[in-house]
Amino acid sequence: MPVEGGSSGSSASTARHPKQKRKAHSLSIRRTNSTEERPSGIHRGDMLEGQDSKLPHSLRNNLLDLFGQIEREFENLYIENLELRREIDSLNERLAGDGQNLEGGDLSKGALKTKASHSTSQLSQKLKTTYKASTSKIVSSFKATAGSRALCHLQKEYVGHRDGIWDLGVTRTQPVVLGTASADHSALLWSIETGKCLLKYGGHAGSVNSIKFHPTEQMALTASGDQTAHIWRYMVQLPAPQPPPDVSAPCDDDQDSSDREEGEVDGEGPCEVPTVRVATATLKSHQGVVIAADWLVGGRQVVTASWDRAANLYEVETSELVHALTGHDQELTHCCTHPTQRLVVTSSRDTTFRLWDFRDPSIHSVNVFQGHTDTVTSAVFTVGDNVVSGSDDRTVKVWDLKNMRSPIATIRTDSAVNRISVSANQRIIALPHDNRQVRLFDMSGVRLARLPRSNRMGHRRMVCCTAWNEENQTCNLFTCGFDRQAIGWNINIPALLQEK
Repeated sequence: MPVEGGSSGSSASTARHPKQKRKAHSLSIRRTNSTEERPSGIHRGDMLEGQDSKLPHSLRNNLLDLFGQIEREFENLYIENLELRREIDSLNERLAGDGQNLEGGDLSKGALKTKASHSTSQLSQKLKTTYKASTSKIVSSFKATAGSRALCHLQKEYVGHRDGIWDLGVTRTQPVVLGTASADHSALLWSIETGKCLLKYGGHAGSVNSIKFHPTEQMALTASGDQTAHIWRYMVQLPAPQPPPDVSAPCDDDQDSSDREEGEVDGEGPCEVPTVRVATATLKSHQGVVIAADWLVGGRQVVTASWDRAANLYEVETSELVHALTGHDQELTHCCTHPTQRLVVTSSRDTTFRLWDFRDPSIHSVNVFQGHTDTVTSAVFTVGDNVVSGSDDRTVKVWDLKNMRSPIATIRTDSAVNRISVSANQRIIALPHDNRQVRLFDMSGVRLARLPRSNRMGHRRMVCCTAWNEENQTCNLFTCGFDRQAIGWNINIPALLQEK
C-alpha cells in the first residue's frame, strides 16, 4: 500500500508491502518459414492495401492484427506437430532396431509390438491433447477479445500524475468531474469529457491514498500517508467538450509505458492548473498511514481507516473524534459507508472485514466476518442489502446483510483483487487485478466481460481501483493503476446483460 510521509517516487512504487507487483507474462511466439517467404519489408496490411474493402481502415487493421495472432499460434502449433512426429518416427526406428537384436531371444514379436504400440499411443495422445488445448486457447482468446471490444470501449485517458494512482472517484454534485489520488502527494480533478486536468490539491505531505466526494457539496475528503485526512473545498469550471479521438486507430509506437523513466509524464502536467494547498479541516488522530476515508450518509461525519489498526469516526464541522473503532489485529486496508444507512465496513490484512452499525445512537454494534484466507483489500456496500468483499486470496465474495454467516456467491480469479466497485443501477461488480486485468461480474458470480488490454490499450501495470458513474453517458466506468494513468470506459450495459 502507499507509503508514509514524504517518501520518494521510487520507494512509493514498492510501498504496497502486503503484495508484490506482478507482471503478466507475454506469449513469445516463433515465426516460421511462411513468414520468411514474404518479401522483406512487406507486411500483411501492405499486401492487402490494393484490395477493395468497405471496412473502415482502423477496423480492418484490428482484424488483420487479430488474424495475424491466430496465424502465429497455428504456426507455432505446426512446429510442435512436426517435432512430435519426428519423435514418433525416431521411437519407431529404435523399437524396430531392438526387435532385430532380440529376435534370437525369448522375447516374442507380439510383446515387442505391444510395447511399441503403447509408446506410440502415448505420444499420439500427447499430440492430440496439445492440439486441442492450443486450438481451444486460440478460439476462446479470439472470442474474448472481440466480445470485450464490442461491449467495452476506451473513451478517455487521464494522464498527468507523476506516480501511481491509488484511488479515484466521481463527484456526486454538478459539475460532474473525476478525482484521482496518487502516490505523488497530490489529488487531481479532471474533466470527464475532455480529459483535461482542472484542479490540483497539494496539501498533503505524503502519498494520497483515497479520495471521496461530499454527497451534496463541493467538498473532497482525502486520506494520506502523512497520517492525516483532509477535507477541502473545490471550484472548477468545465471546458467546452471536444470531439473524442479515434482510440481504435493503430499506433506505430508500441512502447510499454512501464519502461518509461519515473519522471517522464505525458500530456499536461499538474503544475499547469490551479492548486489548492490549504484544507478546510485536518483530521489528525491516527498514529499511522491513513489508507482510506469516506463520508457517512448526510455528509456530517466521516470515517477513516489506518495502518494503526483502527478506524476513526469524526464530526466534519468540528473535526472532533467521536469514536475510535478498534478490534482488527492488523493494518486496515479500506473502509466504506452505506449509501442510505449509518453503516460502515472496514477491511484488514487480518483476513477479516467488520460491519459497524451506528443506526442506533446508544448502541454501536460490530460484526466480524471471516470468509477470506488472505488480506481483504476492500469491502463495499451495494444499493441493496449486500456487501461485496475482495481479497489477495484471489476471490471476491458477495454477502447478504440479513444473513452473513456465509457468502451467497464466490468469484474465483487468477490474480489478487484490489479496490472493487459495484454499479448502483445494474449491480455489476468491477474487479481490478494485480495482473493488469479488469473483469466484470454480476452479483451471482457470472462473468460478463473483461476490459480489453494490449500494448496500445488499457493499463500497463497493476490496476488499483475502479469506480462507476452511470449518470455520465461518455464514460460510465473508470479505472486507475500504478502506470500513473486513469482510464474512462464506455460499457454497453444492455448488450452486456443480454449476452449473459
